[in-house]
Amino acid sequence: MKTAHICFLWHMHQPYYTDPVAGSASMPWVRLHATKAYYDMAYGLEKFPSVKATFNFTPSLLRQLQEIGSGTVRDLFLEHAQRPAADLRPEEKAFLVRHFFSANWATMVRPYPRYHELLVKRGADVYGRDLERVARQFSTQDLLDLQTWHNLAWFGYGTVSRYPRLAVLRAKNRGFTEEDKQEVLALQLVAVREIVPLYRRLMEREQIELTTTPFFHPILPLIIDTDFTRRARPDLPLPSRFHAPEDAETQLQRAVEFHTATFGRAPVGLWPSEGSVCPELIPMLPKVGLRWLATDEGILARSLDAAQQPWQRHRDLYQPYRVGPEGQDVTMLFRDREISDAFGFVYHKTTPDMAAEDVLRRLRKIIYDTPQDQVTIAIVLDGENPWEHYHEGGEQFLSLLYKACSTGALDHDAVRATTATISDALEAAPATRRISHLHSGSWINQDYKIWIGHQEDNRGWDLISHTRSRLSEISATLPPDRAQAAWDELYAAEGSDWFWWYGDDFDSGYNDEFDRLFRTHLLNVWTIAGLTPPDLLNQPICSPRGMPEADLVTAPLALLSPSIDGLVTNFFEWRGAGRIKTQPPLGAMWKAEGVLTDIQFGWSLDQLYLRLDPDEQSQPRPAGLTVELQLQTPEHLYHLSFSLAPSGPDQFLLSQKLASGSWQEIGPYQSICHGNIVELAVPFKDLQLTPGQELRMTILVLEYRLEIVRYPHHKPATFLVPGPEFEANLWRV
Repeated sequence: MKTAHICFLWHMHQPYYTDPVAGSASMPWVRLHATKAYYDMAYGLEKFPSVKATFNFTPSLLRQLQEIGSGTVRDLFLEHAQRPAADLRPEEKAFLVRHFFSANWATMVRPYPRYHELLVKRGADVYGRDLERVARQFSTQDLLDLQTWHNLAWFGYGTVSRYPRLAVLRAKNRGFTEEDKQEVLALQLVAVREIVPLYRRLMEREQIELTTTPFFHPILPLIIDTDFTRRARPDLPLPSRFHAPEDAETQLQRAVEFHTATFGRAPVGLWPSEGSVCPELIPMLPKVGLRWLATDEGILARSLDAAQQPWQRHRDLYQPYRVGPEGQDVTMLFRDREISDAFGFVYHKTTPDMAAEDVLRRLRKIIYDTPQDQVTIAIVLDGENPWEHYHEGGEQFLSLLYKACSTGALDHDAVRATTATISDALEAAPATRRISHLHSGSWINQDYKIWIGHQEDNRGWDLISHTRSRLSEISATLPPDRAQAAWDELYAAEGSDWFWWYGDDFDSGYNDEFDRLFRTHLLNVWTIAGLTPPDLLNQPICSPRGMPEADLVTAPLALLSPSIDGLVTNFFEWRGAGRIKTQPPLGAMWKAEGVLTDIQFGWSLDQLYLRLDPDEQSQPRPAGLTVELQLQTPEHLYHLSFSLAPSGPDQFLLSQKLASGSWQEIGPYQSICHGNIVELAVPFKDLQLTPGQELRMTILVLEYRLEIVRYPHHKPATFLVPGPEFEANLWRV
């Protein structure tokens, strides 16, 4: 009989926002996530006692939960919420108007009429505006309702179910009193204090396993030696070499100690920060009692390739491996990237039923295709950020999935499938294969580029290196408590999160604050050590940035007449075409979309042309991958659909939406060709378009009817249908 072990690992993490010298925290995300994802994920699992899972908590998060719960650290956002609305100063009102809509608007603002009303009153974009002037338009009651709703909306289904008063206050909707607000904030504190006991109870009844990460979430290979970057990316410019393997060992040792003190049981598993691994890391783990770690499937593929072992995903992925020198080796498990990413980026776009069924479909296929009798499937992802994108926090989706897993929905005569903690799965099906050469990289593109190589990243590494060198020189002369506090702040600055926001990879809207926090941790090292900080630490590292949405779409500059043959016939064929950038939107989570590397579009005077360049480096896509092109005019909505598979038919179907809401087929077209690229043409007349009309275009990629990505990411590309003067108009001054 084939046995499948389904291992969920939910990673819970927040960077260390606390400034110990000032005794304050400038960001609210630990407190707010506590009332939503941290609480919900335990609450949801409690209802399905037979479902097992693994939860990874970073010590930097656990420490902040303790600080908030005990009230030993001031919280800037909380102080603005606690202040009576009638007593707010103009700058405090501006702070509320700017920051108290920080939530997913679709799932956490619009469902609540009063909260949405206040957002409409403020407006969607307040960057660069006179916030104090905007805030003057808010009455005292408006501000009180805003203070209340910002905290009330962040409660998840678990806390709302356990504390019915929250539902009553949500139903009240508006006209909150100061007493109502204080009640919300008090329940928030209760929830924060319950997080650790909740998970500890689940651990003690053996339903979950709790694991750890290096204390302040550093990229350990870069702490060991930044020159390791060159193993995967020899092209990147690097900072002066930073080499501190003893810091890596300390971050691990302190993580294990803090975890043990918090939960009463030592962890045996590790999620290395951002799945970052290298061979030099492995011998450090047994020294602190860690027996296994997990990372991404891309690391396994690159490791096998380095050993000249052909990578066959269905054969190689779903099993553990031994890695490291004999006597210092540990077990490694590699996550299924496709399922894991679907939780974070796909399933919130569809119904809970379809999402749960898609997970089960994928699992059945894996179990069927994998040749070995013991199948271990690791589903590893961020356990907090995705749920903001789900209506009702994903409760129904997870409940349906957990119910299916607990009722044998994946079992049949020859297969038994069960959820398991990772340690239980490794005990039931130990590693039988060994990795002879472990690739050095992270779960993102199997390198470390997100955290090093950009000039902003490199400046940060140089500041850490300079600060560490100075601290090492004088540490022995400091009183033990001050030396420990100074090193603590250095370790906090080594965390990965500051570097996540440096460079041009991501934008949170709070990049400047992350930059300030990074430099604050380093400044604190000098202050605690009684040294004068270098002036460089007072100078921002972040450059002003922003990618206006218009920059994501480039308009065509010339009329086109490409050959629809699926080939790049010549350089000039698409010269002057418009372009839609395909990189993922900036944000707190990263996803390798691996679908299209380029999208070009344009027109002649009578046809619209589209060119899609598939990602040749991505894994083979299933036959269920299709493209839907949505075209909207002021009067009509059309969609055009075709398979993206290389062997797909050279035909697309064009349909028009009728006033009744149904779709009418206009007909199949053969003006499309799949080759190295996909090219197609559609006549303007069949879209009832005339020169000068506005046309909006969105490209969706679907997998088994589920949207996995859209281009542009946020709103349609908009342009005017060209007329005879199109090219001449472009040259007018």
